[in-house]
Amino acid sequence: MKESRREFLKKAGGAIGVTTLASQTGYFGMIDAFAKIRIKASPQIKRSLVMIFLAGGNDGNNTVVPKHSGDNGFSTYAAGRGDLIIPYNNLLDINVPGIGQFGLHPSLGVLPRIPSNCNSSVNNGIHELWDLGKMAIVTNVGTLVKPTTQTQYIDPAYPKPYQLFSHADQIEQHQSAFSNGTDYKGWGGRISEKVINEGNLPMLTSIAGSQLFITGGANPLVVSDATTGLNTLFMLDHSGTPYSSIDPAFRGLVNPTATPIPTPAKFVTAANAITNNALLAQAEFNGNYEVNCPDRFPQTGIGQQLKQVARLIKLSQSLPSSHKIYFCQLGGFDTHNSQLIQHSSLLYQLSQAVRAFYDEIDETGLGNTVTTFTMSDFNRTFSPNSNGSSAGSDHAWGNHQFVIGGAVDGGKFYGINTPNRTPFPTLTVGGECDIETGPGARGRWIPTTSVQEYAAALARWFGLPASEIDYVFPNYSINFNDPARCGKLNFLGTQSCP
Repeated sequence: MKESRREFLKKAGGAIGVTTLASQTGYFGMIDAFAKIRIKASPQIKRSLVMIFLAGGNDGNNTVVPKHSGDNGFSTYAAGRGDLIIPYNNLLDINVPGIGQFGLHPSLGVLPRIPSNCNSSVNNGIHELWDLGKMAIVTNVGTLVKPTTQTQYIDPAYPKPYQLFSHADQIEQHQSAFSNGTDYKGWGGRISEKVINEGNLPMLTSIAGSQLFITGGANPLVVSDATTGLNTLFMLDHSGTPYSSIDPAFRGLVNPTATPIPTPAKFVTAANAITNNALLAQAEFNGNYEVNCPDRFPQTGIGQQLKQVARLIKLSQSLPSSHKIYFCQLGGFDTHNSQLIQHSSLLYQLSQAVRAFYDEIDETGLGNTVTTFTMSDFNRTFSPNSNGSSAGSDHAWGNHQFVIGGAVDGGKFYGINTPNRTPFPTLTVGGECDIETGPGARGRWIPTTSVQEYAAALARWFGLPASEIDYVFPNYSINFNDPARCGKLNFLGTQSCP
């Protein structure tokens, strides 16, 4: 008996090994995202944004440390950090114009091995990028409904981020750029709804599983890291039959001009669309694209994620595809205990991988077109939660983020000024930048730069038209649309403020 198209799909669906497509099949709105009105990004150049999410809450207090003397300098830091202190001489010097001497965590400058099969300079970690002017730090960033002072935070009627200090909720708000409550779209997904993408490869790709950040967009991809070659990412099979043999059957199945599948068929329609996307993307990935220097990327999770991104960026240069957004993730930052050892290892992995990625992109001549940036759930409490080698810290708020790339106006701090008239918070527990002033104060800095503002600056450089800022970043115009604030976040040097 001849199989119906529905029976064929049910069987094929159980055997399709498409582990690389976004798994938000339940969100059917993404299927018709291409029908929405979009605008060509400007300028017309293939730009890429690469997010690295530091999952668990990176301790920004030990990532960027004041070394200058005087008010809010190293002595202030040392007085409050207890057994989480990093010795003065171990910090990697950076000079911040207009503020003074600071230091980066020592793991951000550790020398990895020299690549063995390519002509590459010794990799000095990301610390060196500061003096090269290719790295900036956006300080005291966090989820905000609207600008908040200590007095306003204490006021129970003042709007605050939903479920502040909760991992799940704060991750969601960083990836959705919406702090009033929950949302089902990411700001990466919203960008892809409003900017035209050319070619068959979607604008959005995650190398770290299905993520809210890419949800809402036009059929985003979820791909494996570089341990899988691009040419083997899409292995479609049906009952052991080679992909080439069933290709016509699949194409007939998903062909929009074919006989319609009877309703109700929302799930079947979604599966059809995803299968079709797999076929289109597989055709683009047929070539075995490789980076210029494979050995420079460390054999770590984040190293292999960024190596895969580098391959995809190289591939996109040869295709009629434009702007792309990538999501990577490094986990393990929820350091409630043994923080000094864990944090050092994680920042070492980050430093090696990001510097390898920067060098690879720079040597291919694409440095000015790729911007890498970090986000994290939140900072950690300035006061440790115990003493000795087991000391850790707890969930806090405002944090510091790295922005790296050839287009970055680096070697500077960016951000909205705190009460001390600099963008770097006062490191005094119970002081002017803390959420509390009483005995329960732990050093949870109130962010002065919102996630919306930080992300909007990246989106403007990427090519998002000013007319779409409010759609991508809800409440931006209501609560943050201030040219003076925007001007303090011009770390990519080209964005226009309202």
